[in-house]
Amino acid sequence: MQIILASPRGFCAGVHMAIDTVQELVDLIGTPLYVYHAIVHNKHVVERFERQGVTFVESIDEVPLGETVVFSAHGVSPAVREQSADRDLRMIDATCPLVTKVHVEARRYAKMGHQILLVGHENHQEIKGTYGEAPEVMHIVESPADVARLDFPATQPLTYLTQTTLSIDDANTIIGAIKERFPWCNAPPKEDICYATTNRQHAVRQLAPSADLTLVIGSHNSSNSVRLKELSETDGTPAHLLDDKSELKDTWFNGVERVLVTAGASAPDDLVRGVIDELVARFDGKIDESELVKEDMTFALPVQLRILKHEMDL
Repeated sequence: MQIILASPRGFCAGVHMAIDTVQELVDLIGTPLYVYHAIVHNKHVVERFERQGVTFVESIDEVPLGETVVFSAHGVSPAVREQSADRDLRMIDATCPLVTKVHVEARRYAKMGHQILLVGHENHQEIKGTYGEAPEVMHIVESPADVARLDFPATQPLTYLTQTTLSIDDANTIIGAIKERFPWCNAPPKEDICYATTNRQHAVRQLAPSADLTLVIGSHNSSNSVRLKELSETDGTPAHLLDDKSELKDTWFNGVERVLVTAGASAPDDLVRGVIDELVARFDGKIDESELVKEDMTFALPVQLRILKHEMDL
């Protein structure tokens, strides 16, 4: 079997920063330590932190008064920050800076009097956080049909923003519908879909046609991982989304000679290596890796964490 190993794959800069933030806090102040929502959408990452004593919560009310809470990479609404302040919580913000950029755009356009079309998945944590910046002017659109149901006069300033982890194709389809119905609608100053999402999707688009099967390592609640699977299938190559090697099934590989292996932006590399090692062992696999795009972006740790580290060093 030939194993085509996609590169880039796996952790992006925002995920690295968020995971490093939680680990630094565990090492610095220990537990109890609370994280609002999964720090990133990967079950193995969450379980590894839980084994260290980290508690993940879905409501700020679950965090005891005066404790430390980390906001996940997906961002939170102003209401969550206010609730945290009311409980006298020490807040460490591990929101990906590329998500923060969309929040800033939402606030700016709302102040300018724009109605905002927010392209994304309504139940995704990132969309919930962005929507909370200006709910009075936000309209979540998940499909062209949602666009068709909206109605604005040509005198109403409009801007669209997008979730950072969307399928590029799906986003372009919805944006096309927005531009057709509301030709005066403004685009964000810079693309909202993040570089890592774009790079991983381009890699699958380029490599999947030469494979008989695509394996995407990532969790089912990871939007960008699900998009990679869908993209491969759309382009004609069957695909499976799996958390780790334990989910591999022999029936997937009947008649398969070339397998593309990639990973979502929140999937640890040791899980990818585990799948590859299993394929090598089972099918005498030979690995072919080529780097299509070099990623060297990094994000600094949250300023609140840097201040805390400085205070504890004094």
